[in-house]
Amino acid sequence: MGRTDYYHDPNAPTANSLVVGGSAIVTDKDGRILLQRRTDSGNWALPGGTMDIGETFAECVIREVKEETGFDVAITRIVGIYSDPAHVFAYDNGEVRQQFNICCACTITGGTLTISDESTDVDFFPIDDIERLQIHETIRIRIRDHLTNTTPTLR
Repeated sequence: MGRTDYYHDPNAPTANSLVVGGSAIVTDKDGRILLQRRTDSGNWALPGGTMDIGETFAECVIREVKEETGFDVAITRIVGIYSDPAHVFAYDNGEVRQQFNICCACTITGGTLTISDESTDVDFFPIDDIERLQIHETIRIRIRDHLTNTTPTLR
């Protein structure tokens, strides 16, 4: 299913859905951040996705990281809660979802780097290299919050 991101765009459609989503900032031993190149937009992004009925939020984040990158992770802290109503995703099926994402910092506990059907590439990037990548602004915000804050950010 295709999607279009709208961020503070006056022509964005009105949201008709709100879904709990989680994302993860996964770092390796050198402090590089794990990113995946999304198949739907071509943007580099943090691994993550929506919570399923019957799982805890932590299970959601851990599952999504495993599915999208091949790594097992442990959550170390909440980076922030992101619920900007001016950031919506319009899907081909007519759903227009308001952003609601809880971003967690994670460490790798096992697994092997793997590409999923949701990504064309998965790799670790030094902080200085991330600025040159094609990344949605909201992902940049989460990475900055991760680097500058030790308490959760509410946006």
